[in-house]
Amino acid sequence: MTKLPAHTPYDGSSKLFAIGLKPLDLIRWIEVDEHYPAHLAEKRRLYAAIPDKVFVAEADTQAAQQEVLDLLADHLRRHFPDLPATPLPEQSGENLENNPLYAASLLVQEDLILMRKGENGWRLAAGSLCFPSSWSLVEKFGKPLQEIHVPVPGFGPGSRPDLLIARMFDALPEKQPVERYNWSIQAGDALYQPLSNDERDDRAASRPSKFPNGDITAHAFIRVERQTLRKLLVSRDILFTIRIHLDPLKVLARHPDRAALAASFAAQLVVLDEAQLDYKGMSADRDRLVELLLAMAKDA
Repeated sequence: MTKLPAHTPYDGSSKLFAIGLKPLDLIRWIEVDEHYPAHLAEKRRLYAAIPDKVFVAEADTQAAQQEVLDLLADHLRRHFPDLPATPLPEQSGENLENNPLYAASLLVQEDLILMRKGENGWRLAAGSLCFPSSWSLVEKFGKPLQEIHVPVPGFGPGSRPDLLIARMFDALPEKQPVERYNWSIQAGDALYQPLSNDERDDRAASRPSKFPNGDITAHAFIRVERQTLRKLLVSRDILFTIRIHLDPLKVLARHPDRAALAASFAAQLVVLDEAQLDYKGMSADRDRLVELLLAMAKDA
């Protein structure tokens, strides 16, 4: 039987709205696949078109940014020696070329977020976010974790998950990075999927369908986020990486494990409450998705 892809958390191995952190072997820190050229080309396009929306940095993060660049360059030399060099984009009005994190982001498919400890906890101090999954880098810039997670059901300031994440950040060893997975459903295969807080509120109020033409099978993609956390040895900042995978829902129908996979996926959708469905923008489509998945499992 074919093994499920490593980036497939909708098999039940990684649940929505759960922290679910696992130790990560450093050999597996960065992923490179056949989409490498296309993903980096999309990053360059976004940097040229909307640099102020996909890159932010506090002025005193230059040394930490350089630490990230050096780590990534060394990792790629060791584990992907045949990886082709990628050209930098044309100079932008935002002077991004003066930021090492900008150069680092053009070496890998992952988005890169730098978290720094301050008086109010760990805050977003710098970041390259070309492939956001329904959030805004500009809105989160400079904010501590407890404010960043405010929109997430059950993760508000003072909540148990909020306190657990803060303690985990504090205690993360330099030599033991961790990883987790998250997933959502989107229409189409666009990597750039931003969403402001106001847009999220509007979506929750109106609850529109992501598939107004009704054809979920043809247009639905499962969006998987592979997230890693690694504490930097010199700066003591934490590097948060986000790697996006997009799986067409219709591919599940041809998967050798489709019965178990579809049934598990449906079960996770069924238990989502109203707030969670609104947060993921799935209120209008959940029942149709569950029906489709259960039929897929039954027909296997």
